[in-house]
Amino acid sequence: MASRHSYGPHPSQFCELFAGGPSVAVLVHGGFWRARYGLDLEHPLAADLVARGWTVWNIEYRRLGDGGGWPATYDDVRAAISALPVQASRVVAIGHSAGGQLAVLAATDVPLDGVVSQAGALDLYDLWRRGTSDHVVRQFLGGSPYEVPDAYEAATPRPPDVPLLLVHGTLDEDVPVEISRSYGSGELVEIADEGHMQHLDPGSRCWRAVIEWL
Repeated sequence: MASRHSYGPHPSQFCELFAGGPSVAVLVHGGFWRARYGLDLEHPLAADLVARGWTVWNIEYRRLGDGGGWPATYDDVRAAISALPVQASRVVAIGHSAGGQLAVLAATDVPLDGVVSQAGALDLYDLWRRGTSDHVVRQFLGGSPYEVPDAYEAATPRPPDVPLLLVHGTLDEDVPVEISRSYGSGELVEIADEGHMQHLDPGSRCWRAVIEWL
């Protein structure tokens, strides 16, 4: 059972704590920053991590259609990680898709011992050019790189100073594997014959790569 903890007054500013061992995994869900996707996406991975002896801090945040967008969404992720209510021997953030962008970006702003990007939306310029998911990057950042260049610069994750794992399925049609290939930092593991949503399946090879790295 998880306990619920608020870190702000908005209904989406809360986290779930799944008690386990001394190491903490911070889970940052994806969904292209949209409110119709929530932290329940991470429940299968949370259960698997707890069974392996991890404590899990599963975070929710304001999203598009729910008071989110740049920079509110990222401000929430930073605040949520900082609000971790337990002492930890190490803290590793694991982010899927848009959550990968938020987790890797957070690694430059909050104390973390490592970060995992699961098909992370790490190149916002490329995803804008592709028009990914009905031009969601434009919605998230408030315009194109020509209209809001400072937002693209600030929201694009730079390589963190902590260990970084990039896991990407080669069949991913939502965030193409080229996004991770071109990131230029961290350890990249490509998984043949798996796509975008397999990252959320504890029985997948995408998830096994994360467990082995942890």
